[in-house]
Amino acid sequence: MTKFRPCIDLHQGKVKQIVGGTLRDDGPGPKENFVASAGAGEFAEMFRRDGLTGGHVIKLGPGNEEAAKEALGVWSGGLQIGGGIHAGNAAEWLAAGASHVIVTSWLFEGAAFSEKRVLELVDAIGADRLIIDLSCRRTAKGWTVAMDRWQTLTDLDVTPATLDRLAPWCDEFLIHAADVEGLCGGIDGELVQMLGAWAGRPITYAGGAASMADVEKVQELSGGKVDVTVGSALDIFGGKGVRYDELVAWNQR
Repeated sequence: MTKFRPCIDLHQGKVKQIVGGTLRDDGPGPKENFVASAGAGEFAEMFRRDGLTGGHVIKLGPGNEEAAKEALGVWSGGLQIGGGIHAGNAAEWLAAGASHVIVTSWLFEGAAFSEKRVLELVDAIGADRLIIDLSCRRTAKGWTVAMDRWQTLTDLDVTPATLDRLAPWCDEFLIHAADVEGLCGGIDGELVQMLGAWAGRPITYAGGAASMADVEKVQELSGGKVDVTVGSALDIFGGKGVRYDELVAWNQR
């Protein structure tokens, strides 16, 4: 069955919800849907209290280490960590309380996928503690992994063959549909359907969920084999489309 996976997105040390396509190194700052007054630890405590496991903390750029470690300390073993993770620091984040590390950009050298780097990570922490993030953008080929906070397209397409290739080196996949991330305009149903048809490892999908109907659609399209994250539409993040208590109840069915 599809489960709700919570998220804590960190930008400049604060819990935020942003429009994914606006997060860039140059030009104006990202479009922010929500900036929390509560700290990362308070959200982690809420998720711990309600038994929500497998959520992810994502550090969007520099200045987020302290907030991330606060969240991991509160819900030790209950959250995953991503953003700036590589073979040299992965073990440190696991020691800080993360159940898994999530890695995208470091797996690519010059936007080209590096099998050598994946093997370095597996050697450092084991495949059972690694989540490969294949967050992607729509392209003429279907979906292509985007790195560096979704700014740069890589040479790796998200296909069943790619998932087959990478599955032996990880415990799960995390896949943001970057083109719909933060827009609350609905999920990328075709992507969810493709991921559900593969189903060789646990997968969490994020991007565009605007209502409980979208959560139900992920369940339907994936045959219950893909989990889902809800961000900007969620009431605890200032949204109006989904109530947090609805999602807690959904997981408890």
